[in-house]
This record gives sequence, structure tokens and C-alpha cells, in this order.
Amino acid sequence: MSLSRVSGCLSGEHGISVEGLLPHLGGVIVEAAELAGGLCVYARVRADRGVCPRCGQASGRVHSSYGRRLADAPAGGRPVVIRLTVRRFFCGNPGCAAVTFAEQVEGLTSRRARRTPPLARMLTGVALALAGRAGARLAALLDLTAGRSSLLRLVMALPDPEAGTVPVLGIDDFAFRRGRDYGTVLINVETGRPVDLLRDREAGTVARWLKGHPGTEVICRDRAGAYADGARQGAPAAVQVADRWHLWHNLAGHVETEAARHRGCLAPPPPDPPPDPGPDPAPPDPAAAAAAAAAARARQSPRGRATLARHAQVQQLRAQGQDITQAAAALALTPATVRRFWPPASEQDLLATARGQRPSLLDAHKPYLNQQWAQGITNARQLHRDITAQGYQGARGLVQIYLQALRTRTPPPPAPPPPPATRDITRWITTRPGHLDDHDTASLTQARARCPHLDALAGHVTDFAKILTNRHGHRLDQWITTADASDLPALHSFARGLKLDRDAARNGLTLPWSSGKVEGNVNRLKMLKRQMYGRAGYPLLRKRVLLTT
Repeated sequence: MSLSRVSGCLSGEHGISVEGLLPHLGGVIVEAAELAGGLCVYARVRADRGVCPRCGQASGRVHSSYGRRLADAPAGGRPVVIRLTVRRFFCGNPGCAAVTFAEQVEGLTSRRARRTPPLARMLTGVALALAGRAGARLAALLDLTAGRSSLLRLVMALPDPEAGTVPVLGIDDFAFRRGRDYGTVLINVETGRPVDLLRDREAGTVARWLKGHPGTEVICRDRAGAYADGARQGAPAAVQVADRWHLWHNLAGHVETEAARHRGCLAPPPPDPPPDPGPDPAPPDPAAAAAAAAAARARQSPRGRATLARHAQVQQLRAQGQDITQAAAALALTPATVRRFWPPASEQDLLATARGQRPSLLDAHKPYLNQQWAQGITNARQLHRDITAQGYQGARGLVQIYLQALRTRTPPPPAPPPPPATRDITRWITTRPGHLDDHDTASLTQARARCPHLDALAGHVTDFAKILTNRHGHRLDQWITTADASDLPALHSFARGLKLDRDAARNGLTLPWSSGKVEGNVNRLKMLKRQMYGRAGYPLLRKRVLLTT
């Protein structure tokens, strides 16, 4: 397309000029434009004089001219490039150190810049929102060509916002690397905006910042001792407020410790013993009955009858005074066979041999296993540990085989239900009663009825909750005294912590300020940190936290 056609389209019969479409070009004269993949605008400075940036004196003596190439914000989905002709002037002030200077167009150019202010603002916004790599990908889709490093340089070139006076300051820590490296975020609680980001969470660092920014009247913090010391050193006149959520969270942790200590009290009571049957014999053992039935079958089998008859013959010859060799010759057997029947043996042992069974290392412990099975203890590993302590020297596999046989004959009784989990007990006690369902309410009532310690613990927690929700901080000392008098060690520990931070805790339970906005900014900071995948340092993170809205 020719230059004349483009100029006509832009500034012809409709009266729309390039300056109207691109208002930041008001200080230049557009001489031509062309479309070649993008929009290229040729322009020169409108003013006939330039102003020296050092002394401020205007000059009209032209030294030379040269061309500048400026990338501009896209228009109509097309990238825009401005080819600007600028002049260099002689400075007419004899006292000025500059001999010559280049003219600048307000709102369009600046020293060494290759982008116009509108494009720079757009790229800066993308960089603040998405950082380097992601920002470069989005910029390419929007026809805003820029590399990741260029975007980060734009962010780092931005000036820090003025902190000013922060009447209500919120302090909390965050992790650069969890468990290793931490920093501190400072929030204006009234506006919810970040004020500064500190490289560590030491008391001295916080104190130095507070001394450099006087005027803080209220400091909202968690229970960390370093922040308490830093606030006392840097702003001794400020009122420290312990966050209510952290107070409740600390109490919930101690409640969980106490609930774990008394969880056993909530185990279901053992079943009532059966009535005394009197002199009636106890029912036969299933294992013994099974063994007796197997012995009766073996006695009637041909092999069993032959075994008993042969043993009787061998014992008769032995009683007559014959030795093993003579008995073998008399019965036409080998000496090894006679030797098997030579020792006296009971009929049960002979029949077990006839069935192919041998005495087992587990035989002496089977009564114990049967007893444990009847009580619902069916874990082979646990039972193997028990009988090993009693002298068993065999492998666990024999125990598993025996338990499998018992399972096929007599299924175990249902195991008694375990006591409630510690987390469940803690949840019942620390949840607002109106937020519990019917089952949880009934479980809490039953737990308080079974264990007086848990009943007392629930009462103390309810009293503290009333102080917290109604902001009755004046009742804190009375609650601490009552908690110290109870028989609950975990509650004693929580009360000791409140005594060490009594003023801040009382203020937190009285004043309307809290660290809610601080916690929200910490979550936002984590999001910004993860966007950079941990590769950005503290300076860039600080810029994004302070400048991203």
C-alpha cells in the first residue's frame, strides 16, 4: 500500500488524523505512514526549539539531526513502530556543562528509551502480573514484543512506593525456603496494602524499620517472640495486639494434646460377662473336637488299623526280650521300620503319624492362640510376637496357617470399636456448638459424660471462646487463674504462654484490630513467589509485592 493511500485512509474524508488515533503523538508531525506487516509511522518533532535538560534554557541553534526507532503500543491488532527524526541543539548558556543536547518529546520519548510510554506501561503491567517467562508469552500474544529479561528490568526500574506513616501495622513472616530461610512482610492494616518486605525475621531488623518509620500506634502480630521484642525496641509507645486467630489456634493445639492424653477414657466399656453356668461343663474346644474327629476317622482307616496292629506286634516282641534285629527278622521287616515302632507311644501319636502329621512347635501355644482368637485378636504378627515372648521358636508362617484354619471353622467375633480419634475429639470441643451436626453433638455429650477431664476442658474452651468472640479481654486474667487451678497440664502450658504475652493477648481480645489482612497478603505473596518458581531473588520479589495491586 502506498504512503498516500495510508495517509488518505487515516486523515482523509472522515477527518481522523494519526494524532487523533495516537494522542501521545501530539508533539510531533506525522509525515507519512505505511503498512508492512505492522504500522510504521514517520514523524518529526513539532516544536522549533529545544530545552536543555541540564540548565533548562531553550535553544534554536540546530547542531545535527538523527533518526530514532520507537516501538509503540499495537493499534488494531498490529504492532506500531514510530520512525522519529530528532534534532541536536547547541546549548546557548555559557555556564552550562552541556555543549549540545538532544530534544525530547513529552509523553513520547525519554533518554535511551526504545519504547514509548504507553508500550512501557503495558509491558510493566504484564511483568508485574506474571513476571518474566509467563509475561513474555502473554506479551507475544498481544503483539507486545519483549523478552523475559526486558520485562524484569522494567519492574526493577520502577520506584518504590513511599511507606509514609502507618498508624496500624501488621507483621508476619513468610518462607523463602520452608524450614530454612524466612522473611518479614509489613502490611498497612487500615488499607490492606503491603508497606515493605524485610529480608529476615529478626527482632533487630524489625526494630530498625520501626525507628526509620515513626508514627506507628498499633502493631498486629502473631505470638512470635522476635516480633514482640522488635516492636518493643522500635516503637515502645505502640500498642501490641496478638491476633485472635493465632490465640485460638494455639489453644486448639493444647486441646489436642490434652485430648490425646484422655482418649483412652472414651473406649467402649467391655461387654458384660455371661452369667455363671454353675457346675455345667464348659463347651468343648472347637480345635480339640476337630482333632478328636480326625483321630476317629484315622482309627477306622486301613492305614490306621495297620499302624496300631504293627505297633502292638513290635511291643509284644520287645516284652519277650527280643532286640530290634530279632524282631525285624520275626516280622519280616527292616530294622529301620521296627525302630520306628520300638518306643512305647500313645494311640493318638500313632494315629497322627498314620495321618501324616508330626508334632508341631506350635502345639504348646495353640490354647493361647485359641483364647486370643475368641477375644477378637486375629493379627498374626501381633500373636507371633506374643508367643515368641512365651518361648515359641518357629516362624510366623505357622501362626498364619493355624489362624487361617481357625478362620474357616470359627469366624472371629467382631472387634470392639476403637475410641474416637484425637482430632475428632478436638474438633468437637473447639467447634462452635451450632456448627456441629447431631451425631457430633451426641458424641461430645457422651465424651463429656465419660471423662471428667474432657468435660472440664470443654468448659474452659467454651469460656475462652466467649471472651474471644465478644472481645471481653478484661476477663482474661480470671480465665488464666481458673485454668491454672484445673487438673489439665496442657491448659497450664497455654496459660503460661498467655502470662508471658499478657498485654498483647488482652489487647487482641479487646481491640477490633487483627492480622486477617496480613494473612491474606501472605497468601498472595506465596502466589507471586511460586510464579517465579523460586528463581527470583529478594529484590524482585519485594518489587512485585509492593507494586502489584
